[in-house]
Amino acid sequence: MAGFIRTCRRSLFSLSRALLPNTHNRFLLQTNKTISKFPPNFATNPFSTSTLQHKSPFESNLLSMLTNEIEFESEYDPPHQPDKKFNAFMVEDRPGEQFVTLRGRSTLDENIKIEATMFDGYATMSKDENTEPDAQLHISLLVDISKGEGGEMLEFVCSAWPEKLEIQRFYVMRVDGVLTRPYTGRDFRVLDKTLQSALMEFLNARGVNNDLAFFLHRYVWNKDKLEHIQRLKLLKSYVQT
Repeated sequence: MAGFIRTCRRSLFSLSRALLPNTHNRFLLQTNKTISKFPPNFATNPFSTSTLQHKSPFESNLLSMLTNEIEFESEYDPPHQPDKKFNAFMVEDRPGEQFVTLRGRSTLDENIKIEATMFDGYATMSKDENTEPDAQLHISLLVDISKGEGGEMLEFVCSAWPEKLEIQRFYVMRVDGVLTRPYTGRDFRVLDKTLQSALMEFLNARGVNNDLAFFLHRYVWNKDKLEHIQRLKLLKSYVQT
């Protein structure tokens, strides 16, 4: 998983939008051929004559669909201005990138850096035996905790579910990124339960906890919305020129 997160710096991957909230309703609305929800002028003439007169039927149809999609995404559960801070962490997010970075300091003057992917998978989970399983989206996290420069750094590979954060593995590394020991350790889930609880509490005391997982899911969903609308606008601009 750590390798996957680093790969995100070098390559872009498509987000499975079929798993996002309200997507089923969105496609039901889009496949409805009526366009009564738009003002009369928009429904009958979405572009000026000068825009369409030099376009092929295919391009004109594509522009119309792009306009409808941009309108829908912007008005139906629209994105909001992203947060720049969560508790003790500052959020670093550059448009177009497929990961988000959070930086902060603990009460023990430790440097904390968190790298989070966009949604990179899902699992079906049921809260109890009487409910149908739901698709729970997954975010991969790489959490680095260090003291000063030139020392050792703890690195945790974590999974962020909508309401829960889990540790998958942890490493001891040098601040320059070189493993102090080549042994990568066992899967976190096979460790002694007492040790598991202690390490979870270690992260919780530094703000890496279930609340952070919940925040990241809201943030990533909003970021995906913003990125999607921007890509549609760029595509529309390209077709128009």
